[in-house]
Amino acid sequence: MNFDLSEEQIAIRDAARDFAETEIAPTAVERDLNGEFPKDIIAKLGELGFMGMMVSPDWGGAGMDTLSYVLAIEEISKVDASVGVIMSVNNSLVCYGLEKWGTDELKEKYLKPLASGKMLGAFCLSEPEAGSDATQQRTEAVLEGDHYVVNGMKNWITNGTQADVYFLQAMTDKAKGYKGISTFIIEKNSEGIEVGKKEDKLGIRSSDTCTLGLNNVKVPKENILGEEGIGFKIAMSTLNGGRIGVAAQALGIAQASLEASIKYSKQRKAFDSTISNLQAIQFKLADMATNIEASRLLIYQAALNKDNGKSYIKEASMGKLLASQAAVNCALEAIQIHGGYGYVREYLVERFLRDSKITQIYEGTSEIQKMVIARELLKG
Repeated sequence: MNFDLSEEQIAIRDAARDFAETEIAPTAVERDLNGEFPKDIIAKLGELGFMGMMVSPDWGGAGMDTLSYVLAIEEISKVDASVGVIMSVNNSLVCYGLEKWGTDELKEKYLKPLASGKMLGAFCLSEPEAGSDATQQRTEAVLEGDHYVVNGMKNWITNGTQADVYFLQAMTDKAKGYKGISTFIIEKNSEGIEVGKKEDKLGIRSSDTCTLGLNNVKVPKENILGEEGIGFKIAMSTLNGGRIGVAAQALGIAQASLEASIKYSKQRKAFDSTISNLQAIQFKLADMATNIEASRLLIYQAALNKDNGKSYIKEASMGKLLASQAAVNCALEAIQIHGGYGYVREYLVERFLRDSKITQIYEGTSEIQKMVIARELLKG
């Protein structure tokens, strides 16, 4: 398999890298400390085409391939994983699902502004009693005339306080179990929506996460995606692609840990030499780099399969599983290499550790990824 990057892909990667270093890096530490959402940065990313990278130009997107998207997410996440996950949710979950299952009217009304960065979207699947087992939806949508009435609660909603629209799953026929779940586009300013307080998180603190309450929210019946009963299928298909984005986010964190460790090891002296000459440090760097490259190849394979219309479920889950492990392990080793300095905010690597852990949890925990991989292996 040829993973040589095209000139266009290299240009996209370099543009994302330059933007991350010049526009995102200067405020990353302060935003992490204060839990401040990067509103101006997201607006600029939208202007550059990074908020709807894979959306067709017909609907306001950049029309790029999935590998280009992976390259951009990695570069952004190397500098600030919070911005990376905001991008990932809007691109992989909301825009993708809306373009694939939405009517032309919904695409015109919502996809175009989402892809151009004029709107921001959030993906609403998790509930207090429906996390890894997403079939146990309690949120209900009842058709009454020309609209649905939605009641329930969603939690762990990334972009929740800042989003303009919600890509939301709700039960339309409880008797059918998961085959009674449907998907809706709901505007944030709809009457009856209660946006909860922003969670005070360990990591990705510049990305907002909140609970969402829905109390007799009226949703026009034309805002359903596809038809009633295919919401679970839509959610799972969307998450399969979303895992590529989260894997790329984890990859960026891991790469940042490696680069910081290499730089520091060449500067720090101990025993009359830089610590980069110590075999113990060299072994750590070698392990970090090997796990990163293995993750990168899996993620690229998943992206290439998706672009070529091939199955990518197994590769996406493998990529997310391995990259998230690499992100956590590389961040831990980066702190170890930095010694005491790695434990303080000034040297940044402690943030890599805090940001990395969530990549093993959201969009399917590592345990869920293993279940998905095993299921794909046992298909026949």
